[in-house]
Amino acid sequence: MPALVTPFRDGAVDEQAFVALVERQIAGGVHGLVPVGTTGETATLSHDEHRRVVELCVATAAGRVPVIAGAGSNSTAEAIELVRHAKTVGADGALVVTPYYNRPSQEGLYAHYAAINEAVQLPVLVYNVPGRTSVDISDVTLGRLSKLPNIVGVKDATGDMTRATMQRLLCGLDWVMLSGDDLTALGYMAHGGHGCISVTSNVAPDLCAAFYNAALGEDWKTALYWQDRLIGLHKALFADASPSPTKFALGHLGLCEAHVRLPIAPCSETARHEVLAALRDTGLI
Repeated sequence: MPALVTPFRDGAVDEQAFVALVERQIAGGVHGLVPVGTTGETATLSHDEHRRVVELCVATAAGRVPVIAGAGSNSTAEAIELVRHAKTVGADGALVVTPYYNRPSQEGLYAHYAAINEAVQLPVLVYNVPGRTSVDISDVTLGRLSKLPNIVGVKDATGDMTRATMQRLLCGLDWVMLSGDDLTALGYMAHGGHGCISVTSNVAPDLCAAFYNAALGEDWKTALYWQDRLIGLHKALFADASPSPTKFALGHLGLCEAHVRLPIAPCSETARHEVLAALRDTGLI
């Protein structure tokens, strides 16, 4: 599932480009769509823009693939509001990041997701990305949350592949485990993960779909082939602050403007060279 970028033109959301990007992802064979996550620059979108992007994604997908809407906040009340909006407009689920900056305890994290579970009847994935939020939700806490009917899984961006094994044991076989790290997703799936919310898919949806289809089919030889082909692109797209390199790649491919919103700056010349080299090596240019 791509963690979709939010394209901008003249300082506003470029709705036409966004719709085209969604169509390209679906044509490339992705298994779902994730708008307004970290890669979608949700931190710099207004609430109206956030809601509009979710609405556009749901309308464009039109039931062809599921839409998991970003809906996190460091305010529980605001997170509930965003999850409620996602449900109202027809999203199939919500991706809710652990509260950032205020660094809640494990009990606070449990209570945050329990409140969302009670307030809105929509499947929720916990987004664990301690490198950005300064808080790591423990496997034990996830085990507790897995008993709640609307908390259905995790996007794990820790890069720690062993956590998939621990969560299978603590959370049960119905717990959905998605990697949030393209670089280590192969190992994560070998440990029992079910897929990835991917940055690289923005640029190469068909290649990423081929990789994940192979891994989901336990065809590890084919999966390793695609991993080797994509690894340079995985790395290049984080050669500068994300999603700046991804938007540069998309701009070079003529798919949207490369514009990002401050405090994200346009990617450096060094990062641009790395992205272009990866695009060539991957066969995209």
